[in-house]
Amino acid sequence: MCEAKEMEGELKNFIRFCVLTLAFLLYSYFIAAKIPKGLLRLISILPVITLLSILPFDLNSFHIGSATWFLVAWLANFKLLLFAFDQGPLSVPKHDLLCFILTACFPFKIKQNPSPKKPFETKTNLILEAATRATIVSTVVYAYNNYEHYFHKHILFIYCFYIYHALQFLLALAASSAQLLLGVELEPQFNAPLLSTSLQDFWGHRWNLRVSELLRATVYIPAHRISTRIIGPRWPSLPAVFLTFFVSGLMHELLVYHMTRERPTWEMTWFFILQGVFVDMEIVLKKKLVATNKFRLHRAISGPLALANIAVTAGWLSYTQILRNGIDEKLIKEFNMFMPFLKGHGYKQILSACSTSQGQVHGL
Repeated sequence: MCEAKEMEGELKNFIRFCVLTLAFLLYSYFIAAKIPKGLLRLISILPVITLLSILPFDLNSFHIGSATWFLVAWLANFKLLLFAFDQGPLSVPKHDLLCFILTACFPFKIKQNPSPKKPFETKTNLILEAATRATIVSTVVYAYNNYEHYFHKHILFIYCFYIYHALQFLLALAASSAQLLLGVELEPQFNAPLLSTSLQDFWGHRWNLRVSELLRATVYIPAHRISTRIIGPRWPSLPAVFLTFFVSGLMHELLVYHMTRERPTWEMTWFFILQGVFVDMEIVLKKKLVATNKFRLHRAISGPLALANIAVTAGWLSYTQILRNGIDEKLIKEFNMFMPFLKGHGYKQILSACSTSQGQVHGL
């Protein structure tokens, strides 16, 4: 009974958050967009960015709260920052209201040259991918329920596997919903990360592409321009890459704080700082090898080395930090609690939460 009340309260907070987010985006679309781009529009949007950064902390669950923080407090706010200067996915091309809201809230990109596949076939593929990921996640949860019989390294592997497929499921679900509503074809969220040939290839062209594009637009490009003016045209990518990974590390640290509500230990940030250093080293080595025409590693060797680097540093820093705070047990407990809740009286509680949240918002 206590767990059902806890889930009911979380759903009420989530629906209230959705209604408020919709109101903020309507303001951005109808009012802020009319203000000339630049500093004035940025000032008009700053209250929205501030509130969208704070409100997700009313959500305490891993699956709802962390996903909401990632999609809204991080990605949507970065898109709004670009929108203030008439850049980014919210500005080009000019969107109608539905497309503006969906683009702000979900990490997708409309494909400019859609394939000749029939729309029904494309939608079916997305739905099948989401269903496949959901099945994998459920299987992992079932295996994890017996975690007391596993060694620590086995728990770490299962958790990494769960996070990867849970993220894929979340993004596939968001993409399929957006595609069904907009009737367009979307770019893939990932590009076969296991086939990466280097760290640059992994982080820049294969892993979580929508996040990479936002970080490139909001951090890398401005830092590259400033660095070019200061140190010249030869090595401006080095500080720009490092700063991009540093910002990504800070955002991931905030995400971990949302999960744990514990004082930050900065291991997640250090993981991304190390990746930034390694990518910079890779850039320097590649330029030196090209300049001297020396031997370069074959992709069959450089690819596994890059993936091993990520796996070792992630296991040492980021995943260990999460496991130490018991997030793995929390997310499995939530998953096991959420499904019976929906099968039981979840639908009635969702409808009740909708009506209650609407009344609270009207009373603000």
